[in-house]
Amino acid sequence: MITVHHLENSRSQRILWLLEELGLDYEIVEYKRDPETASGPESLKKVHPLGKSPVITDGDLTVAESGAIIEYLLDQYDVEKRLRPTDGKALLDYRYWLHFAEGSLMPLLVMKLVMMKIPESPMPFFVKPIAKAISGKVQEKFILPRITPQMQFIEKTLGESTWFVGEELTAADIQMSFPLQASSTRMSMTEFPNIARFIKQIEALPAYQKALAKGGAFTTL
Repeated sequence: MITVHHLENSRSQRILWLLEELGLDYEIVEYKRDPETASGPESLKKVHPLGKSPVITDGDLTVAESGAIIEYLLDQYDVEKRLRPTDGKALLDYRYWLHFAEGSLMPLLVMKLVMMKIPESPMPFFVKPIAKAISGKVQEKFILPRITPQMQFIEKTLGESTWFVGEELTAADIQMSFPLQASSTRMSMTEFPNIARFIKQIEALPAYQKALAKGGAFTTL
């Protein structure tokens, strides 16, 4: 039996979605974040030393990291090769987006979240204007010039096809779901109608809805 060690408000939600797409039986062990640090609990470190999610166990195996989990589940259980192209440019595109999600887009979104939270953090009143100015400059001069071309590239891609790799859903779409949902909470989507369409599209899928019902409502923090 596959067990998903599911930390609230985490990337593990998309692993539940993948399992639903594959039609697999699984169980969920839920973990709560520390209310002050937002970190996972010590009990999650007993499953994997870093105490992060997603992480799954399948028999004697423990697999961590979203991309590695996705590849493992497809290797083992996607017998119909439905969620991953098998060759050619489609396979290359699939691999690109599978790794782009966490390798390129998500680090910038995390940085943006940190910068957005700095002015809201407790600090002496006379420091707050300085902290706000610094965080604003970092976003303006470093984050925005790097994240905007990425979002424009994604927008163009989704304007050319229904999904990231053509007209059929793949696991690359599942991997890309979390950073794009996160981006929609951290920036305006008015300039990115195709991304907004993609988010609505995935959230309406029956397998996504089933995963959400089992894993519970989540935010992208």
